[in-house]
Amino acid sequence: MDQDSHVVVRKLGHVDYETAWHAMQAFCARRHELTPDEIWLLQHPPVYTSGLRGRRREYANPHDIPFVHSDRGGDMTYHGPGQVLAYVLMDLVRRGWGVKQLVHGLEQVVIDLLEAHGIQAQRRAGAPGVYVMNKKIAALGLRVRRGMSYHGLALNVDMDLTPFDAIDPCGYSDLEVTQLADLEIRGGVARAGEMLIPYLTRNLGYKSFEPEADPLFAHTPSSSDG
Repeated sequence: MDQDSHVVVRKLGHVDYETAWHAMQAFCARRHELTPDEIWLLQHPPVYTSGLRGRRREYANPHDIPFVHSDRGGDMTYHGPGQVLAYVLMDLVRRGWGVKQLVHGLEQVVIDLLEAHGIQAQRRAGAPGVYVMNKKIAALGLRVRRGMSYHGLALNVDMDLTPFDAIDPCGYSDLEVTQLADLEIRGGVARAGEMLIPYLTRNLGYKSFEPEADPLFAHTPSSSDG
């Protein structure tokens, strides 16, 4: 099998943020040159996270939502039910890609999905993510270690957006957020994840994918992979 053209897609359901984060780190630490790339589709319970360039700031938190300082790129954001995460575990060295190319590809995933529903979305220079009428609908945060990427894309689907009001999303004050449901794209997170798959495979350069429905989020590659 050509590992450059094939990706495993895992549908993991609801997974705690730190559990998924540490599972991604373990996957990248254990993978080898024959390990297929993977995309993990999941949701997180409510959590604020801050990336490497971010720092924890004072903010109103009436619901005591937990905070995690992560190793991804980017600043502070919110994850919660009704948002789909697409975590991309790609061997960038094997693929011959750089981080900018991966960011561009992930943004294009959302732009193409929205265009298929008659909605125009844009990038914003210096502020990775996807925007609709100046409102952010998708955030990006990546980490690359030894040429292996993890973390990825967060797309707002049908969620309570009020926790974003307490923070400056991705470090930008007065940045508004939106979601698929507000754009009359309905069906929930599971359907949104299914809609993302063909755009993810195409824009990330894969020719085939292998769906995995089991919640084996802690999978780490072994010597038999490939």
